[in-house]
Amino acid sequence: MFKSVFFILRIGIAWGIATMLVVALYSGLPLIGQFQAPAILFAFGTMGLVIAGAFSHLHRVRLIAGRVADETLDNRQKRVIEIPLEAGEAFDLVDAAIRELPGVEGVRSARDSLQVRAKIARPHLYGEPPLQRWNPLLWFAPDHNQLQATVTPAGDSGRVTLICEPESPAWSDWFLVDDGTNFENAEAIARAITRRIGERRRGERASAAQTATEKELTEAKLHLLHAQVEPHFLYNTLASAQLLTRSDPARAEAMLGHLIQYLRRSLPDARDDMSTLGVELERALAYLEILKIRMGDRLAVQVDVPQALRATTLPAMMLQTLVENAIKHGLEPRTGGGTVWIRARPDDGGVAVTVADDGEGFNSKTSGTGIGLKNVRERLRLRYAGSANLSVIANFPSGVAATITVPAAVPSNGAGHE
Repeated sequence: MFKSVFFILRIGIAWGIATMLVVALYSGLPLIGQFQAPAILFAFGTMGLVIAGAFSHLHRVRLIAGRVADETLDNRQKRVIEIPLEAGEAFDLVDAAIRELPGVEGVRSARDSLQVRAKIARPHLYGEPPLQRWNPLLWFAPDHNQLQATVTPAGDSGRVTLICEPESPAWSDWFLVDDGTNFENAEAIARAITRRIGERRRGERASAAQTATEKELTEAKLHLLHAQVEPHFLYNTLASAQLLTRSDPARAEAMLGHLIQYLRRSLPDARDDMSTLGVELERALAYLEILKIRMGDRLAVQVDVPQALRATTLPAMMLQTLVENAIKHGLEPRTGGGTVWIRARPDDGGVAVTVADDGEGFNSKTSGTGIGLKNVRERLRLRYAGSANLSVIANFPSGVAATITVPAAVPSNGAGHE
């Protein structure tokens, strides 16, 4: 109540002094000073309209702000808003919010200086004002409000300073009211900024959730593919061992021993997505030993993996996929067979693991569908977010060399190790 009374007294006193000066000047004019009635009527009429306009301003401010206080009654509004975005992105967001204001015109924005200026037409809140020609609060009232937004970089965020004010000098605030329009404009821009930040955050969460879902689906498909491939290899190995029990029991026993070793390293990976280079190498060598029994002298294996690198984190079955590709598409179609090389070396803060062969190479008849390599690339993308890669090149003088490069450190979202 005190704020309302003080506001009305302030407006009334300012207009009272101005009116008294006008009446005094009027009364001092020759031949006019004796006619006091028009001056008195003018003074009372003016003060009546001023007080009515002040009450109207108070009522509207209370409606839109819910309270009457110095900051809500003021014709000039200032807001400081922290935006959790880089300054350039914060500027774009503020600029878009300002351009959506009703009645906005003459928007001037400078991205280099991170400033936006605009004018906003003052609305006729209650239609055409009655007694407009005689209402002193409208004699000098501007037709537009103006605003200025400045974005100040603050590390990884931007601080927006927003000023909404009438298009008139500050002294006019003693005589004029804006009916809360600048308070409305400041609050509208603040709401628009909040809404846009909320939409951005929801979009980021939805994108993260979609990425997580895609990752789970991809890994589920890979596990399903693994489950489909393993039985085929298992059946062929058992069939070969069954035949060897009659003709060469020693080789059959060796084959079953390698199969046990292979299965010991393979079965836990149905639960764990991450493994180590050492564990994957043991699995691959067990697989190759089985094939050496089946292929005989047609298959040779050379391994050069330093002990210090065998603790490197590696997605399960990834090395196995490259070895199987070398056998299936490189050596098996070749009458004379060939050699598989497995090598590892440090590589610019990471570890490069290469599987090479001297088989058929990039031959359209033996290149397959590429699903295995596509799955390897997809798993690397999902697991390492761009910090790992797969390269496949021609080997010299024949064959193919596939290299997986992974970070030397364990990824933050990695699973447990065996």
